[in-house]
Amino acid sequence: MHQAATAYGGQRPLTVAALAGEAALVAEILKLRAENDQLSTALSSRAVIDQARGMIMALAPCSSDRAWGLLVDVSQHCNVKLRDVAVALVDTTRDEPLPEQIQRELGRALKRLNDR
Repeated sequence: MHQAATAYGGQRPLTVAALAGEAALVAEILKLRAENDQLSTALSSRAVIDQARGMIMALAPCSSDRAWGLLVDVSQHCNVKLRDVAVALVDTTRDEPLPEQIQRELGRALKRLNDR
């Protein structure tokens, strides 16, 4: 097998295969880090969305599925990510005002839910 002419850090010479193996390992590490970041974000988003669902279920009252649908409906009508709608709703428990557009669409969605 062909060996590289340069030594790696003063150690044994590296082969092309060894360099390729290291590059593959680095690529795998980067991929796993990205997946880990995505999963962490998903878990934190899921928690706040579930809290918002619970709030809707207490307000309406309705099933978990209907609360989910209501949040999706508000998200779509406001053109705001579902997670952001949930965060805004949960933030009202800390005396943060609900943005007007979300407040308006939430009122409409609750009315539609009650009309069923």
